[in-house]
Amino acid sequence: MADDDIDLGLPADAKACGNCRLFRPVERVETGWRGDCRVMPQRGLFAPEAPTCGSFLSRARALPQSLPEAPGPRRRHAAPVPPLRREPLTAVPDRELGEDFDMTREELKQIVREALGEIPVSLAPKWEGGSVLLRPRDPTLQPKEISIDALLHKVVMIRDRLRVLEQRINGHAKLSDAEKVEMQQYVTRCYGSLTTFNVLFADEGDRFVGDKAD
Repeated sequence: MADDDIDLGLPADAKACGNCRLFRPVERVETGWRGDCRVMPQRGLFAPEAPTCGSFLSRARALPQSLPEAPGPRRRHAAPVPPLRREPLTAVPDRELGEDFDMTREELKQIVREALGEIPVSLAPKWEGGSVLLRPRDPTLQPKEISIDALLHKVVMIRDRLRVLEQRINGHAKLSDAEKVEMQQYVTRCYGSLTTFNVLFADEGDRFVGDKAD
């Protein structure tokens, strides 16, 4: 179904993302449709009622061949500041952070970067614009089509929640070491089950790693 054929339930004159040509409906939920922005995909999925930005493009216009740049934050004009003289940074070797953290310094930095959105997850180029079709055996039933972009978004959400679960398990004060190890094994098996979706990731560092003994 084309974007133009989807009724988002918005008035035609509403200043909302759903009336922008750059808004792309992705999935239908109980409250209506959710989608993403072609210019700012890092926003993830959001409702079409969201307020517009400086890149608003009326749905009456055709989608341009080259998309506009994402609007940047507004900055106040300030007097020029002379460049700071910085001393060269010395690399800090990776090490354990102590008994309060069951992770290394680099692992903690990776989690912080992902929480701040500094490392966007990229879809493998061959899947861009593709979709997954779920076709029932009964030909009278309607198939379900899901964009691969939306599928990757859901897979990444599962991965991030599993990582949070790992942190909660490792830092739980009332669990014994044996209980933590047992629960951690279940999480690792979940990662192993999700390795099927590794083909979606462009960067090998974003992929799932299960139990290497399997």
